[in-house]
Amino acid sequence: MTSPAKRKALPRIDPARCTGCGWCVAVCEPHVLSLHPGPGWQKKSGLHDASGCTGCALCAVRCPFDAITMVRTADIGRR
Repeated sequence: MTSPAKRKALPRIDPARCTGCGWCVAVCEPHVLSLHPGPGWQKKSGLHDASGCTGCALCAVRCPFDAITMVRTADIGRR
């Protein structure tokens, strides 16, 4: 696990763009992303363990719908 001081960014998932395809979950080696039930039968991806995220950005690279952006950890509390 990467310490929060070394992690540069965390994934932010846009629920409007996420289709619940699961590609991001499949490439996430630390297994910190998962699919959550949405309206009806639709699923959405979500970060369920931010402290376990390494910030590798594989999820953002693999997402075919550009639903994931990496947000610098210094900017997370500034929204």
